[in-house]
Amino acid sequence: MNDWPDRRTGDRSERYGRGSASPQPESARAMPHIQRRPAPPQRPTVPPQSQGYDDRYQGGQPGYGNSPEPGYDSGYNTGQVYGGGAGGGGGRGGGRGGGDAGYVQGRPPVDWRRRIKLGALTLVVVLLVVSVSTYFWADGKLKREVDLAKVIERPEAGDGTNYLIVGSDSREDMSAEDKKRLRTGSAEGKRTDSMMILHDGSNGPTLVSLPRDSQVEIPSFKGSESGKMFQGTGRQVKLNAAYAEDGPELLVRTVEFNTGLRIDHYVEIGFGGFAQIVDAIGGVEMDIPKAFKDKKSGADFQAGKQTLNGEQSLAFVRTRYAFAGSDLDRTKNQQKFLAALASQTATPSTVLNPFKLYPTMGAGLDTLIVDKDMSLWSLANMFFAMKGVTGGDGTSMNMPISGSNGGNLVWDKAKVKQLVQQLKNDEKVTVKGN
Repeated sequence: MNDWPDRRTGDRSERYGRGSASPQPESARAMPHIQRRPAPPQRPTVPPQSQGYDDRYQGGQPGYGNSPEPGYDSGYNTGQVYGGGAGGGGGRGGGRGGGDAGYVQGRPPVDWRRRIKLGALTLVVVLLVVSVSTYFWADGKLKREVDLAKVIERPEAGDGTNYLIVGSDSREDMSAEDKKRLRTGSAEGKRTDSMMILHDGSNGPTLVSLPRDSQVEIPSFKGSESGKMFQGTGRQVKLNAAYAEDGPELLVRTVEFNTGLRIDHYVEIGFGGFAQIVDAIGGVEMDIPKAFKDKKSGADFQAGKQTLNGEQSLAFVRTRYAFAGSDLDRTKNQQKFLAALASQTATPSTVLNPFKLYPTMGAGLDTLIVDKDMSLWSLANMFFAMKGVTGGDGTSMNMPISGSNGGNLVWDKAKVKQLVQQLKNDEKVTVKGN
């Protein structure tokens, strides 16, 4: 195509432009001898709706539609945007609303299914990490100080699991203010304040209290510290004397010898730890059928439903002089309280609330003394078995008593033998205690 207009003056040899041999560019020169005639008016384009319009390509001219004169190019830009469509945007692939009709370029649709899967996976991983961390944290707090391997001449194991649960009057780590507030006194050492056997089996849990004044025989045993053998002489003592003489190992040995029931695990808690657990869960609700008061324990309760704090709870389970049945009535209150404590602790409001769960676990685990084979899983099973004592197939009772001997409570041997046999065989307990 010829880029020059038809009218021009001067010699062709002096023409500048493409192919010119002059080193000076055209833009730097004035060309007065060239006169351009005005471009002919463009004919209006035909709307695409009426003539199959395609703004992308018509007649070999991209972007123009119907050209006014086929084959003619004036060399001037008339202001029309090449490739423009109805939206005034660029050509194909241009901005919003341009180019092809019906073509929209934007973000891909959100894959909600993939996002939900990733969120669920993240939640599972977080829960798993927290659970595992909590388990090892709690497991590391257990004081595994009791070695049941030191207990000699043990009975054969039966079905189910038997826990010996001991409440001691230990004042370890208690300040003078705590001792005064909880009315524990300042006696050195520690003694058993309560003892219970919890049997967890297929026929429901059974909780049997062993009164501290029970008359028992101290058998031959191996010293827990010295390793020295002490031969049995048939000596008759109160049950709590066994603990005072050589600690948990001799207590387990004495209970097994006098009952014939094998103890699988040992759990002990002191005064201070007991009160801390109750306070950590915000108190325990109890229904006290009859008002009672005791100066020695500090108990002063009205009849009816009420929430006991740590100090009040300790007074409740220690009181015996206010009752006609003394130690037997006290053990019944201890059973009732422990079942209520377990039931109110193992709830979603505690387990799913870290602000209650961790203080409760911290307060309890820091003060528990257990045997060397006790796992956190076994402890949890004991706890939930305790919760089921007062519900469903659960049973709570005192060791059957036949009478007393100088202030000592004498066990009913026939009933004790039947009770132990039912526990060993994991049968439904039908024996009635006091």
